[in-house]
Amino acid sequence: MATGDRAAADYRLYAATASAYAVAMGKIVLVSNRLSTSVTLDADGPGFAPSMGGLATGLSSMHQQENSLWVGWTGIPADNVSAEMSQVIADRLRQEYKSVAVPLTADEIEDFYFGFCNNIIWPLFHYFPTYADYDEALWEAYRRVNEKYYHKVVEVADEDDFIWVHDYQLMLLPQMIKSALPASRIGFFLHIPFPSYEVFRLLPWREQVLDGLLGADLVGFHTYDYARHFLSAVRRILSAEHQMANVKYHNRMVKVDAFPMGIDYQKYATARELPAVQQEIANIRRELAGQRIILSVDRLDYSKGIPIRIRAYRSFLEQNPDYHGKVTMILIVAPSRTAVPHYQELKREIDELVSVTNGTLGRIGWTPISYFYRPFPFDQLTATYTQSDVLLVTPLRDGMNLIAKEYIAARTDYRGVIVLSETAGAARELGEAITINPNNEPQIAAAIREALEMTIEEQEQKNRLMHERLELYDIHYWARDFMDKLAAVGEMQASFAQRAFGKRQQERLIADYEAAGRRLIFVDYDGTLLDREHRSHKLSSESIDDMAALASDPCNEVVVISGRPKDYLQEVFHDLPVGIIAGHGIWYKGKSDTWHTTEQISNDWKQTILPILQLYCNRTPGTKVEESDYSLVWNYRRAQPELAAVRLSELKDALISLTANHDLSILERSHILELKHSNVNKGRAAAAWYEGSDWDFVLAIGDDWTDEDMFAMLSEEQYTIKVGIDISQARFFVNSTEDVRQLLGELARRSRFKTAS
Repeated sequence: MATGDRAAADYRLYAATASAYAVAMGKIVLVSNRLSTSVTLDADGPGFAPSMGGLATGLSSMHQQENSLWVGWTGIPADNVSAEMSQVIADRLRQEYKSVAVPLTADEIEDFYFGFCNNIIWPLFHYFPTYADYDEALWEAYRRVNEKYYHKVVEVADEDDFIWVHDYQLMLLPQMIKSALPASRIGFFLHIPFPSYEVFRLLPWREQVLDGLLGADLVGFHTYDYARHFLSAVRRILSAEHQMANVKYHNRMVKVDAFPMGIDYQKYATARELPAVQQEIANIRRELAGQRIILSVDRLDYSKGIPIRIRAYRSFLEQNPDYHGKVTMILIVAPSRTAVPHYQELKREIDELVSVTNGTLGRIGWTPISYFYRPFPFDQLTATYTQSDVLLVTPLRDGMNLIAKEYIAARTDYRGVIVLSETAGAARELGEAITINPNNEPQIAAAIREALEMTIEEQEQKNRLMHERLELYDIHYWARDFMDKLAAVGEMQASFAQRAFGKRQQERLIADYEAAGRRLIFVDYDGTLLDREHRSHKLSSESIDDMAALASDPCNEVVVISGRPKDYLQEVFHDLPVGIIAGHGIWYKGKSDTWHTTEQISNDWKQTILPILQLYCNRTPGTKVEESDYSLVWNYRRAQPELAAVRLSELKDALISLTANHDLSILERSHILELKHSNVNKGRAAAAWYEGSDWDFVLAIGDDWTDEDMFAMLSEEQYTIKVGIDISQARFFVNSTEDVRQLLGELARRSRFKTAS
């Protein structure tokens, strides 16, 4: 299938998929700072037109589906419009454009958008922390406006809807929506970079922002680097663990993934045939006949690296006088935030650099830089793409940079070269471009010469590869890909919800418990009876009393099963008639005080493994080795997370070859790497108890993956309960140890009542 045919087929599949989701999941609710429909107001009343930009273009097909809504601001301050006119605008947006307006006042726009979003989040996330103004009043405005969006969303959204929230203006919104519509499918996509932990931690409201984002079921970024930074912040700031980019938070699984945003490829690939574009091409050829063209297109912003780009171009001209009179830079700078001092200073610097370059190097008949301080319309910009030999894209930090993709798509002759910053998200996809460090002026100057001297054959070879990629992974593919992943995450969340241990399940369990004559109860210790955050604490007196009541019931056999050493468990339960399985199954005892081993195992392997663990403790501050009778543990709970992750990977590699010779297993748990004999596990120890009698009722409760062997050993009709949401063999989930205590307390009350009767 040809690439064009494949793209068309993908688009048709996208439309069909979107329709199917709309039916299966309710409406699609898109939420962004601005609506996809721009509203203007003049003497004749309101005017409505499609918004420009990649997001509005990319989601237009999805929005055109029959059952969808777009929630956002109209662009007009609410206090500048009468109540009657506001209602007229709102009604027309809802009826004709399937849009819901969020009313924002001029003060809210000033403090929320220009204040918090553009004076705090924008500079911080683009690695300009000294530009950030950490004003508490701006934070309060941000929170209040997010609440305004929340109220509008819950007015129009239902539990079965697909809700997609966009960008840094609305990072608190997902958690707000999830609290009101817990069954809804919520996606969030960040269109700017997510900074490294060391930068993000500077934000005073970092916990609240992360908590807000983790209300989504799927959090998307342009690149894996941004996703990795987010996961690092989640782990280090919220202490939320993640595995395979799945974050466990508030007993939910949140998926984090990368979705590189594409462009409307066909729009740019076919633009050259438009009469208006043809006219602009003729104008450029007439005005710059015989010139090689270097193009620079950006919005005025300090993150774009425009000054160093101009200086690098000047350096190129100074080092290569043979190019004088033969090359021209077209510098297009779209005005932005003109009232902000940082942007005013940037504008003055650009003006001066252009003036100095043209004044010192230019001559009659040749101006090195043609400078335009205004945005170019589509036909003019596309024509300039097609006639430019080199595109300079050198931002200091950029979420994606769609200009680079538009340039390639417009060059249907497969000519032209991109000089691309390695810190732009697009660099991850456009690997055939000449990549540079945007802070390295000599390197940029050298790259300009390399680009101008690249052969036509090499240009065509590189550009064909990029064309195929951009045509396939266009804006429609991006939207469909995100929807596909959110649907999959939704199915996973739904499966977890179906296995939640709710009131109905508890009533059934209690009924089966009371009807049974012989009962077996397995209860894990850490994370089940006792919170892991309080490992040094003992069980509460209420828990001890409940365990005593359960164990004293003649119908019950209660077994505590744990990885803890036998001496520790003996001390905790010494007065209770319970069975105990210790050391993950190596030790066991009944109601007497006599301990037995399930396996005859040698400890000779410790002499080999212990020095290795101690070496990694020395190399990793905050770690320690814990030794029990038949196991060794490398505990990295207090270590710096990123360093611990690196050392953990190295340590596992070092141990794999050694453990095979000793028949050892490597177990990973929360902040722990444990080594023990492969034949020892909770499942085998529990099986010996389970298979020793006929039981009418069996209950097993645990919290980590060492308990999975115990769950797997039991039959499907038995009651197996996992503490916390996770992929598990257990039939049911409960949220916390408190839920376990309440369940065991209820069973204990039944046993006390029966004994008293």
